[in-house]
Amino acid sequence: MTSEYNLSELTNVAREILSQSKSKILLFYGEMGAGKTTLIKEICSLLDIEDKISSPTFSLVNEYKSRQGESVYHFDFYRIEDEEEAMDIGFEEYIDSGKWCLIEWPQNIENLLPLKSSAIQIQILENGNRALTIS
Repeated sequence: MTSEYNLSELTNVAREILSQSKSKILLFYGEMGAGKTTLIKEICSLLDIEDKISSPTFSLVNEYKSRQGESVYHFDFYRIEDEEEAMDIGFEEYIDSGKWCLIEWPQNIENLLPLKSSAIQIQILENGNRALTIS
């Protein structure tokens, strides 16, 4: 499914992603500045996260808690140089936890990604809107 959206439609886009996802593992693809973290912030809002959402560029993973005490894990593998770095932070345990795992730059750990996940591709359009593809 591919759709075009702008920032005013972000909440509806996040709802659509959560409702169409085939698992709790969401892979976010897109160039720098495409809006991956912005979309993740909106998804976290819908998951009732009250923590401040920021990209874990240097720590690789941030854990957020919902008002109900549920954990959500947010990964950013932009700066990763070797998949072993992901293994060192216990990536497999996070993925196997059954909790929401929101992963930016998943292409940098391609061999570690589970088959059951949903890929979200964000592309910046010439008009400033975004094209979103969920697979």
